[in-house]
Amino acid sequence: MTVNLSKGQKISLEKEAGGALGRVTMGLGWDAIKSKGFLGFGTKTEAVDLDASCVMFDEGHRPVDVIFFRQLKSKDGSIVHTGDNRTGAGDGDDEQINVDLNAVPSQIKSLVFTVNSFTGQTFAQVENAYCRLLDAASGKEVARFNLSVQGPHSAQIMAKIYRHNGEWKMHAIGENGNGRTFDDLLPQIATHL
Repeated sequence: MTVNLSKGQKISLEKEAGGALGRVTMGLGWDAIKSKGFLGFGTKTEAVDLDASCVMFDEGHRPVDVIFFRQLKSKDGSIVHTGDNRTGAGDGDDEQINVDLNAVPSQIKSLVFTVNSFTGQTFAQVENAYCRLLDAASGKEVARFNLSVQGPHSAQIMAKIYRHNGEWKMHAIGENGNGRTFDDLLPQIATHL
């Protein structure tokens, strides 16, 4: 059963999935901006380039590696980004980040997922934005977080997956920010580690 997460909520991934998770997928989806055509006739769409990123942090809260549109695979191979979607067109997830939790090096304490509007639109303009966590083996949706919080921000710290007492947990952070890439969010992320 899917858990619809709200800002600040924490869940145990193992309890929600009904057992230990080995591989998870963080999916990000959104729709292109639709507006009326010339003199109100027809509709036109404006591409939105949202970017999903994952920053890997160690016990000392230092960033160790980052997976994003310019580096689609972590140096250790445990995390893989499926590629950059620059429009939001189509159904389902527009970008995905696949994580092999069993292969994440033991010195990594947390994985922080962010979304940024590379093209600069704010979330007040973006419709139907969400992130979700899937059990990659079964395809079962474990958790969903609605990003369609309307506002003048261009980025969001979506969620953190972290180790706690030998199991992986998820924290739906949902904190708004501004910036075109994950780099712009690093000072804000530090408060959630």
